[in-house]
Amino acid sequence: MLKFLRIILSPTVFLYKAIIDMRNYFFDKGIFKTTKVDAKVISIGNLTVGGSGKTPAVIAITKLLKKMGKNPGILSRGYGRNTKGYLLVSNEKRILTSVDRSSDEMFMAASDCNVPSAVCERRVEGAKKFLKDVSVDSIVLDDAYQHRWIDRDLNILMMDQRFLHQTGSIRQKPLPLGNMRESFASIDRADVVVINRKFNNKRELPEKLKRYFHGKKIIHGYYKTAGIYDVKTNEHFEINEFEGQKSLIVCGIARPFSFLKVLEENRINFSNKLLFRDHQKYGNKEVQLIRKQFYSTNSHSVLTTQKDAVKLSKFSKELDDIDIYYLKIEIEFEESEEFKKQITRIYEQ
Repeated sequence: MLKFLRIILSPTVFLYKAIIDMRNYFFDKGIFKTTKVDAKVISIGNLTVGGSGKTPAVIAITKLLKKMGKNPGILSRGYGRNTKGYLLVSNEKRILTSVDRSSDEMFMAASDCNVPSAVCERRVEGAKKFLKDVSVDSIVLDDAYQHRWIDRDLNILMMDQRFLHQTGSIRQKPLPLGNMRESFASIDRADVVVINRKFNNKRELPEKLKRYFHGKKIIHGYYKTAGIYDVKTNEHFEINEFEGQKSLIVCGIARPFSFLKVLEENRINFSNKLLFRDHQKYGNKEVQLIRKQFYSTNSHSVLTTQKDAVKLSKFSKELDDIDIYYLKIEIEFEESEEFKKQITRIYEQ
């Protein structure tokens, strides 16, 4: 259905690209002005719709800032939430709202990092209110590569290696036909480009795209598994403890390829699965579907992603007779010292 809709809307690609190019031109020439806020701002974003690893990067960079002795907070637009405007998600002590009101990715990041967090579509407005509500010296700005109204001290661009090698495919066309929010020429705005190979082997950049990365500081990212956790108790298990078990796989993320790949590599049976759309909103219908599939297939447990787990956790009562676990995935950076140096320098200016 989605593919058919994209084809129907394909004539609007030229209009979309023209609007984006004109908007970027106005920012580049200073016609549209950026606003600086009273904190160091590290922006993390991408050129595509989902699947580049922004949220794991937000979590990893926030934790790195804490190790460096900084006092970071996270600000996101809160995609998929059922609220609008500014909302403080967490302060220095606790989570203040629900996953539905804050978005799955922000709730997950706030819980994992234990730092002040907020959501707001208008980042300048959000940052100013955030800085009044909490005491932070750094803002990790999630999914803000295209949100150029707020000035940033470091602009990090996440790129999915697998996507880069799909040269010539329709996915590398602009929205709404393809998956690109902006063209590859917009890589020029990045201070650092993180090429995320996820669980795959590192590959050279496609010859066709090398010119866009010329002169850029490139960092290579990859995923590692941090174990499996009980959704209800947060008890930790080694991934090999699930080897050979027949689990019901529940997944609602943009591109489940990496999630399924790590299950396969660890010999976890994923033939029995329920794949939902990205940012799936779980309600009674989905919970009953999970229950039906679980019992009809005699599954040992339900195994899901961390992003899905934060939404399923509110159904602990409805799923109290089913063991539910999530696979925790973290991003690592190959050139870790160089990456840290790029972050450190903004505090020396």
